[in-house]
Amino acid sequence: MNGTHEIIIAGFGGQGVLSMGQILAYAAMIEGKEVSWMPSYGPEMRGGTANCIVIISEKRISSPIVSMFDSGIILNQPSMDKFRAKIKPGGLLLYEQSTIIKPPTSAGIEILSIVGLKEAQALGSKQVANVVMLGAFLERKPIVSPESVMKALRKVLPAHRQNLLPVNEKALARGKDLVAQSIVTA
Repeated sequence: MNGTHEIIIAGFGGQGVLSMGQILAYAAMIEGKEVSWMPSYGPEMRGGTANCIVIISEKRISSPIVSMFDSGIILNQPSMDKFRAKIKPGGLLLYEQSTIIKPPTSAGIEILSIVGLKEAQALGSKQVANVVMLGAFLERKPIVSPESVMKALRKVLPAHRQNLLPVNEKALARGKDLVAQSIVTA
């Protein structure tokens, strides 16, 4: 990674939006990068909207507030409606296929439709859909290594969830494979 990468991750509360951003931020810190993680969520949390801005940089981050993003990981239609136009030209937009009613059209950005929830269910745990999405993102934008993501997961998962590390590792790899094998719908 050269320079700075600004990411918006958005969806409903309960979809793992904030934890996806936190895992990404921890992985970058493990690699010695500068990081900003700024969560935002509605008062209703689960079922309400949630988003977070993650900035990963090789140099100091001047401000955690940005209005345009290099990449977006979008998990629901209201977030797509809100953030689609905020992806910079040449940027990347990944979205969860099962929750987007009106898929975006490509206007100078790369768009990938990912079947994250379906793949997570195939792995036996719908809770890892966010990690499938993260794996897909990192295949296109390798700003942190999968090894750092797994180290971050070991740190952020509570003790009673450590048993989910193997399925999270499979989910991360599956997301990367989806993109590498082009099993995405554009």
